[in-house]
Amino acid sequence: MSDVEMVLPYGNDEEKGSQVRRMFDKIARHYDRMNRIMSIGFDKSWRHRGIALLKPYEPKNILDIASGTGDLAIMMQKKLKPDQVTGADLSEEMMAIGRHKAGRAGVADHVTFEYQDCMSLTYPDNSFDAVTAAFGVRNFENLERGLAEMYRVLKPGGHVMILELSTPKWFPMNMFYRIYSSIGIPVLGKLISLDKQAYQYLPASIKAMPQGNEMTALLTKQGFKETSFRTYTGGVCSVYYGVKN
Repeated sequence: MSDVEMVLPYGNDEEKGSQVRRMFDKIARHYDRMNRIMSIGFDKSWRHRGIALLKPYEPKNILDIASGTGDLAIMMQKKLKPDQVTGADLSEEMMAIGRHKAGRAGVADHVTFEYQDCMSLTYPDNSFDAVTAAFGVRNFENLERGLAEMYRVLKPGGHVMILELSTPKWFPMNMFYRIYSSIGIPVLGKLISLDKQAYQYLPASIKAMPQGNEMTALLTKQGFKETSFRTYTGGVCSVYYGVKN
């Protein structure tokens, strides 16, 4: 078990998956605004860069894990023009917002949302040309099992792309980040979403998440080949990439 699996939103005996679902149901109405504020708007550019890694392969059927309110799913539909993007998530409140956003964006025929437990997806083996996740794998109840499910439902030759927040390694960004994550994020979370615990969980889960070579090693362990990563914005965000043979 990795350290991130032991970081819980509410710190009780309830399973992590149940706590994560309850947390996101509670903060769903404020989630998009908090993302923009906390990332100072960089989250959009991080998604653009992750999507650019998939563009040469023209995936036609994409599964977006932990899709939440659908920002990545909708952006992929606009940028990659696949036949279908399926957003999978535990939180019905988040997906309800995602469906509304997809309708407003005019892509509801090609972007759908389904309740799925990422630990046990209902899709058959070898179903998708690409599997993606943006800022969600640290919420997995069991990280390796979740990555194994992503591998299972991906077609041979398909690509995985994971965006995840990360901890900067170098001064002065690491110093600024420590101050911002320990003080700024919880205060903003309490003021905007009225759930300080959720935004105390966020920096704690980022800190505990396997990063860099440790994360690519986990992808390799699940069977992915050509694994690699790169960082953005001084190390605040990382993108991980791999191919199923």
